[in-house]
Amino acid sequence: MAKLRIGVVSPEREIWSGEADMVIAKTVDGEIGIMPNHAPVLGVLVEGGVLRIKRGDGDIVAAVHGGFISVASNDVSVLAETAELGSEVDVAAARDALQRALASVQADGEDAEAQVEAKRARARLRAAGEEV
Repeated sequence: MAKLRIGVVSPEREIWSGEADMVIAKTVDGEIGIMPNHAPVLGVLVEGGVLRIKRGDGDIVAAVHGGFISVASNDVSVLAETAELGSEVDVAAARDALQRALASVQADGEDAEAQVEAKRARARLRAAGEEV
């Protein structure tokens, strides 16, 4: 069976690359699942989303914050504003960031920056396998 060739990058570094059976990403139009031989797609990734890369030997999970996903000829490129593998997440720091962001949102419900930070912290925790 055909495989997908996947690259996940941010401006800072290459996050992950390799072959997989499926990719699941959350775009502004909803969640999208990509399997081999998928039609070409260009999607805008949501802020604070979780990217799942399905492989026979286990899944790769990453917190992805904004950017794009591009699919063409079994090549999947994820170009994220920022991204972090679930295995790299400092869970205590992510929980602390979530608490600070929620406190800011509670103090000022219009604090857009705190709302974005809360989304990012939740995504980081979900990518690490933590309940939010």
